[in-house]
Amino acid sequence: MAELMSTVSDSVQCPVCFKDFTPETINGHLDACLLSSAAESGPPGKKARISEPADVSSSPMAGTQSSSAVFALFQANKGKPDGQPDRSAVLSSKPSPVRALGTKRAPTEAGPGSAGTESPCASNGESAQSSGSVSARTLLSLNKPLADVLRPNTLEDYFGQNKVVGEQTLIRSLLETQEIPSLILWGPPGCGKTTLAHIIASTSKIKGSARFVTLSATSASTNEVREVIKQARNELRLCKRKTILFIDEIHRFNKSQQDTFLPHVECGAVTLIGATTENPSFQVNAALLSRCRVLVLEKLSVEAMGLILNRAVAALGIQVRGEGPTNSSNRNQTNSNEPNISIEQKALDTIAYLCDGDARTGLNSLQLAVQAQMKSPRSNQSTADGFPPQVVVTEEHIKEGLQRSHILYDKAGEEHYNCISALHKSMRGSHENASLYWLGRMLEGGEDPLYVARRLVRFASEDVGLADPAALTQAVSAFQACHFIGMPECEVILAQCAIYLARAPKSVDIYKAYGNVKACLRNHKGPLPPVPLHLRNAPTRLMKQLDYGKGYKYNPAFRNPVEQEYLPEELRDVDFFTWTPSDS
Repeated sequence: MAELMSTVSDSVQCPVCFKDFTPETINGHLDACLLSSAAESGPPGKKARISEPADVSSSPMAGTQSSSAVFALFQANKGKPDGQPDRSAVLSSKPSPVRALGTKRAPTEAGPGSAGTESPCASNGESAQSSGSVSARTLLSLNKPLADVLRPNTLEDYFGQNKVVGEQTLIRSLLETQEIPSLILWGPPGCGKTTLAHIIASTSKIKGSARFVTLSATSASTNEVREVIKQARNELRLCKRKTILFIDEIHRFNKSQQDTFLPHVECGAVTLIGATTENPSFQVNAALLSRCRVLVLEKLSVEAMGLILNRAVAALGIQVRGEGPTNSSNRNQTNSNEPNISIEQKALDTIAYLCDGDARTGLNSLQLAVQAQMKSPRSNQSTADGFPPQVVVTEEHIKEGLQRSHILYDKAGEEHYNCISALHKSMRGSHENASLYWLGRMLEGGEDPLYVARRLVRFASEDVGLADPAALTQAVSAFQACHFIGMPECEVILAQCAIYLARAPKSVDIYKAYGNVKACLRNHKGPLPPVPLHLRNAPTRLMKQLDYGKGYKYNPAFRNPVEQEYLPEELRDVDFFTWTPSDS
């Protein structure tokens, strides 16, 4: 009887299904129970994206409910025949010795019951597991991008962002202590925004300090966001566990959708991590921005891309030409049918330079080049001595796959304004080479040539002005020529105009004088002064009777200069070429 009373007193009742569980298993059961209840109350036919199998220990009722619907939700291989292995199980033998910086990955569909992808680091962890026990052919045949397969799980394998998450930085200290603030990750494509979020997810999973949910603003609705927030509040109230909500491409949410997060981020119900390639100052609600810390991730340097690619070829067991043997030789001893794959160091350098700091482009280009060579007939034929075939990836194979440099340019985003600003300032500084470079950067990135031509017309008047009046004629002619013939023929015309403007003498007198006029009008207190009577037109008899135009001196009728006032009485003797707003 005493033992029975002790068992009852140690059990904890689930507030959702009112069943008893031990303290060790109640948290795992609550995860499953909350998701199950959400599935029953959610809209019909909606699938949840859950990629983290819950770590649920055996409970007093586990013996009778091992095949229940609740636990079936977390069984990755449920419904598969015994003879059909799970594809992701190929990579689950041991931790990977090398991982490369990864890129975005679509959420995994796992069953109904949740609005988002909860703790996506589970499948990410599988994809980042050891590749040393499997061949490169197996890794590259998983129908997944290499950038996703080799996504890192720790900051030690995260390259190129030392200014943000390097040693001794504030953010790194917060991440290591799991005191994660709400963040906005801003950077160009392929710089590691989503990867950093998944590293946070992986750390949270290991330490069990937080629940991680992923949504993409390109596909998620406001109702899905509200459902995740509802679960987060329940999780915090019942289990005292925080929820980290990662929103990929958060700039795709409009202002009203972003307002959904405000009260919940403010009270700490959720920790928001948003990723965007657009300037948050323009694309993220100011109220939400004030509640988050913005981390600016830079475009990856060539050195960082070299580290990423070296880790990738090591993980794939590919030997770099000119270096000693890698673990590929050990692998081929156990699987002699697999070809020996090698790559030239120059080919890796070419990827690092041509990918323009985009790790996704670099890793997927490496994957494409290796796959193309492995599928060639020679890779399946053994040598005359019976040794495995040799597959060599050269610089020509890389260039054939890339075709051209991957130029980062967004005609409607931040890079658009950065490049036109650089072009304007280069011409103002009379730097011919820089002017040509930024012009080419815009045109080769797909910019509208008429937009560039309009900016050159503006420059001709703003920065050259009366120092060379022919500059405006040159710019207008260039605009008309671009309108007539279009790209690519008009690129030389724009280049000619840009160089003319860069070489021309500069004068900003007109630009400054007109700016002073605008300042004078805006700063004027009270009603604006009337037009002097002698300057007014008098087309009717009534106007003449009111002295309109009386006393006006017609300048061509006089041989000598005429002394006459043309400004209102309040502004007499004002020289807008030297006047400043402080003089008013």
